Amino acid sequence: MDKTYSLSNGIKIPAIGFGTWEITPDEAAEKAVRTALEVGYRHIDTAKIYGNERGVGKAIRESGIPREELFVTTKLWNSDQPYDDAIRAIEDSLERLGTDYVDLYLIHWPQTGTRSDAWCALQDIYKSGKAKSIGVSNYTVRHLTELLESSDTVPMVNQVEFHPFIYDDQKELLVFCKERGILVEAYSPLSRHSKISEPMVEEIAMSVGKTPSQVLLRWCLQHGTVPLPRSQNPAHIKENYDIFDFVLTDDQMEILDGLSDGERVTWNPETME
Repeated sequence: MDKTYSLSNGIKIPAIGFGTWEITPDEAAEKAVRTALEVGYRHIDTAKIYGNERGVGKAIRESGIPREELFVTTKLWNSDQPYDDAIRAIEDSLERLGTDYVDLYLIHWPQTGTRSDAWCALQDIYKSGKAKSIGVSNYTVRHLTELLESSDTVPMVNQVEFHPFIYDDQKELLVFCKERGILVEAYSPLSRHSKISEPMVEEIAMSVGKTPSQVLLRWCLQHGTVPLPRSQNPAHIKENYDIFDFVLTDDQMEILDGLSDGERVTWNPETME
């Protein structure tokens, strides 16, 4: 499997990213991102609400890796979704990151009443070059349908919770996005380790000579999504990246698909009107 995908605008995005949610303070984020870059990650995901953009940015700037070889994502928080606030928010994020642009800027949640203004702002941010690509996060089929009915600009990415244990719930969304050229990114791809010892996951891991975490991440890849695992443990950071040298069989994928029980580890965006 290729280690990159092409977004609908032709921008290349690494097929696995390093998530930084809850990695604070900035010093901790800097250390974790530095380790991730040393391991081989070139895709780093942060957000204003994470409170670690400065640490993430410092690790990126001091890595010695050319900026054009990195893919950096940040997100627009709910309170910044009115148009003028969104235009200021990207400037603030760029200042904290210490970069002239981000590779991907996402609306973090489909906030009721302001998400339409936010999408208008993101389109203008995209035109300005301050974001090389734009998209959304936590959008359901209903939210995406609403957006597409009012805009000719299709989001390039939709970042959502995605792992085998909610596959049935997310299957329709995955198909909807694929049909429209929207790449799905998978946050909490390990379900926050809540079911990492699931017997069938462990059995498949043993049969392919990998860890349960690697099996779950590979499952995400083979569904055409971009997993965004996070960790502060150097060994786990390395382990999570090492998923490109094996393939799950169709039978193994079907077994993992069948583990779906609807148990989310984050808030369900269906509640957003």
